[in-house]
Amino acid sequence: MFHSFFKSRKWALWAYGGSIILLSIVWVQVQISVILNKWYEKFYDLLQKAGDFKDNPEEGIRQFYETVFGLEYLSTWTDEDLSFLVIVMPLVILSVFANWFTRIYVLRWREAMTFNFIPRWRSVKKEIEGASQRIQEDCHRFAVIVEHLGTDIVNSLLTLIAFIPILWTLSEKVEIPYIKDIDGSLVWLSLIVSVGGVITSWIIGSKLPGIEYDRQKTEAAFRKDLVLGEEDKVNFAQPNNLLALFTGVKFNAHRLYRHYSYFDLWRYSYKQLMSVAPLIIMGPSLFTQTILLGILMQTANAYGQVHGSFSYFLDNWTIITELRSIYKRLHEFENNLRKHEEEQVASAIPETGE
Repeated sequence: MFHSFFKSRKWALWAYGGSIILLSIVWVQVQISVILNKWYEKFYDLLQKAGDFKDNPEEGIRQFYETVFGLEYLSTWTDEDLSFLVIVMPLVILSVFANWFTRIYVLRWREAMTFNFIPRWRSVKKEIEGASQRIQEDCHRFAVIVEHLGTDIVNSLLTLIAFIPILWTLSEKVEIPYIKDIDGSLVWLSLIVSVGGVITSWIIGSKLPGIEYDRQKTEAAFRKDLVLGEEDKVNFAQPNNLLALFTGVKFNAHRLYRHYSYFDLWRYSYKQLMSVAPLIIMGPSLFTQTILLGILMQTANAYGQVHGSFSYFLDNWTIITELRSIYKRLHEFENNLRKHEEEQVASAIPETGE
């Protein structure tokens, strides 16, 4: 799965050069998100001070639109003149390029895995269950998911590096008793609730990968009979047999959906609570005039960035479950290939008599 791409001289430029390009893009995106976080303070402070422009609303409206759409930064190059448009346009262009390049990168990885498996599969004499699905579908999904998770994990790590100092400083504005006496309280709170969320999710969702694996096996058996029926409807794709196979598909699907239901109940409840957590913590500081609205929104954004990075595995649990299932199937396929290859080599060696 990995060695066919990352340990191949043929694919070394794509494997490592492409990874460097993707990681560089992620780093730039994180830096832009830091700049955008600072912009939130400026923008929401302006909104809170809207009453100051009651005698001159035109000036307030001008500043409002300059903050959102202004292009003065292109001539002054000062951070104070950064507008939302100037910040996000490079981010949009970079994201479009990143998505295009990622798709090409995944296709190359899939090609490397596919044509590593095919000659090995063709050389074994025994039929291996689900080989076509492993080579065609699982290789594709594995490359897509690993690349997606890999870049997102790096993004999360870089986001933590960039935003933890910001959130640590903003923690000084907390006014809630006990919590305000803890240095970096918002960072520690985010870490604790995130780790607790991941552990809880791991426990609640522990059965999901195995059930997903069983579901894919029943889907593969149903699809195989349909494919064989395209060439031979007399011996394959019989209604009774297809009904029996699809019954297995339904059984495992309902079983999977049932387990996802209570997992989703936990996941969505947790996400909704975390969405208001920074507002609950920083809200009292707004009423004591310790902070303005801009700091509140900047803190909410920074907390969301840090908490989102800490709880990445929780937010992507469904994808991780699918990856664990695909890895299990591909690992099983590789083991079967290796076993049959070894058996053929052993049978080809003539026995020596005494």
